[in-house]
Amino acid sequence: MAVRRALILTGTGMLASVTATLVAEGWRVVAPCRRYAPLPAYGVPQPRAERGQLLWVPADWEQPADLVKRVHGALGGPADLLVAWVSRRHRVDVLSSVAGLLAAGAPVVDVVDGDGLHGGWPVLDAHPTQQVVLGEVAENDRRWPTHEEIVVGVLAAVRRAVAGGPPTMHYVGERQTV
Repeated sequence: MAVRRALILTGTGMLASVTATLVAEGWRVVAPCRRYAPLPAYGVPQPRAERGQLLWVPADWEQPADLVKRVHGALGGPADLLVAWVSRRHRVDVLSSVAGLLAAGAPVVDVVDGDGLHGGWPVLDAHPTQQVVLGEVAENDRRWPTHEEIVVGVLAAVRRAVAGGPPTMHYVGERQTV
């Protein structure tokens, strides 16, 4: 079976469960971040080595060219999936910089807060994008989603992306009516 490669930007924090799920499913996941953070530090069991592989590389969103150099070697080939939750300030620069690391037509899952969808959609228009919008609800009915809701929402978008579903927006954090 061919190696499936995923690049997860911010994959050791709030998206640690997404990272662990992909590794458990056999993906080679590269997770760049500022500080090394093994998944057990976030309450997520370390994936079994015989399944996928998780590689951490040091990264700083302020230096996207350096990020690309570090990630390139760790991926071992073009990424088949990009999952990104990058701050508003760095989102466009970082996503534009890593575009060359993606396989042609590789899907993107772009996680953003609903406060103005910071920076537009999509950044990587050559790649089908599932955008996960956090907290996008009516002005008087807004709340930040729980960690579990974020993970469920991002994984749903990943599943749709990998299955080749058309680009769409996934809203996470809407109040439920009783």
